[in-house]
Amino acid sequence: MSLGILIECDPVAPPIQPTRSLDDEVMEKLQQFAKCNELSAAHFTGIGAFASVTVAWFDLARKEYQPIRIDEQVEVLSLIGDVAESRGKPSVHAHICVAKRDGTAHGDHLQSGRVRPTLELIVTESPAHLHKKFRPEFGVALIDLNSSDAENAHLQTSEKE
Repeated sequence: MSLGILIECDPVAPPIQPTRSLDDEVMEKLQQFAKCNELSAAHFTGIGAFASVTVAWFDLARKEYQPIRIDEQVEVLSLIGDVAESRGKPSVHAHICVAKRDGTAHGDHLQSGRVRPTLELIVTESPAHLHKKFRPEFGVALIDLNSSDAENAHLQTSEKE
């Protein structure tokens, strides 16, 4: 009856295991976890179940997400995602595939999910920093492999001014 998050910062060091309670909203908790642990580059996987979930399909023509709410108990078949830095803060991006009672599967970007009875996540910190940069042609921030730490520091400073 919990959301367990494991973070592996060093293969030799033991993982940290903060436990969350039943009915936690997973994206909110993942964002809090990334912020509290100052994650700037990580990936995660998970399995478990939700009492309800909202996924979203990205409409490229409109440059916005179209939410799809599923108001029933579902099994989390696969939850994968990453954490990258965006404007000096950790940004969580997750995709999910869930199954309903009849076996039909539904998936897309994870917007929200209420844990019930459990969700097992493994979060692994990456050694390199990942930075997101807003791409106006798509209407979203994407990981920019060409972004340097110095360039990002300049962007963060200019955004605060």
